[in-house]
Amino acid sequence: MRWKGRRVSSNVEDRRGGGGVKAGGISILGLVVAFVAWKFFGVDPQQAYQATKQVTSQAQPAETKGLDNPTPEQQEAMDFIGTVLADTEDTWTQVFQQQLNSQYVAPKLVMFSGVVNSGCGTAQSAMGPFYCPADRKVYIDTTFFKDMRQQMGVSGEQNSTELSRQDQAGDFAQAYVVAHEVGHHLQTLLGISDQVQKARAQSSEVQGNQLSVRQELQADCFAGIWAHHNQQRTQFLEQGDIEEAMDAAHKIGDDYLQKRAKGQVVPDSFTHGSSEQRMKWFQIGLKSGKINDCDTFNQAI
Repeated sequence: MRWKGRRVSSNVEDRRGGGGVKAGGISILGLVVAFVAWKFFGVDPQQAYQATKQVTSQAQPAETKGLDNPTPEQQEAMDFIGTVLADTEDTWTQVFQQQLNSQYVAPKLVMFSGVVNSGCGTAQSAMGPFYCPADRKVYIDTTFFKDMRQQMGVSGEQNSTELSRQDQAGDFAQAYVVAHEVGHHLQTLLGISDQVQKARAQSSEVQGNQLSVRQELQADCFAGIWAHHNQQRTQFLEQGDIEEAMDAAHKIGDDYLQKRAKGQVVPDSFTHGSSEQRMKWFQIGLKSGKINDCDTFNQAI
């Protein structure tokens, strides 16, 4: 993936300073595959906050300052995330104007280490990247990209990379994470998230899960739209990038994660969609580039 030399967004908040904040209580690492990866890509932070309350209740206040002297790798992570975020800003500004005759309002992106305070409560890095609709910010602890490779097997070996670190997921898989979370921001701007929340409040648990799946698949489709238009604007894709995204989508499918964690699959408990569904909807957005084609709520998924 080609990313160097383009605009870097000013909408990034760096809260990685101070050596990080250590949470007290139980170790959350024991929940890694069953919980961390499960909540990966668009975790409902309020639900996850309840699930981790006994961990975060003993945490010190979350760090709010940036790094004083970032290492080259830390600075590179900042530049990379800032470039991908800028790409989403430029792409969605254009798409909103052309397809919706509307003005796009970009989210902020918060980079943190360990624990962070958000408008949706205190969050652990182990929850994975998430979008908080209350403050309209995306939250990412970039150590998660290392977890993607080491714990989920999402490698970057299919293609070349401009990132210096070799112990993380591939660069386009990382960009896919950012684009998916920005997809949840689009759902907030378009009023979709509010509609889903109201519908879930009147639904059974199984029906609520099905709504969540449709919401997550739409965010995958929006990520595909971003890749479609960003490729037209910047020619940033290299051979193997799409395969890398498909590998990531496959390995964060609910069926793949459940089988890996529990040895069996329970479709009624899916909250993000199967591997096949996640790959399918990313590709729909990638091929079409049209928001209307990402209506996962009124189409068979």
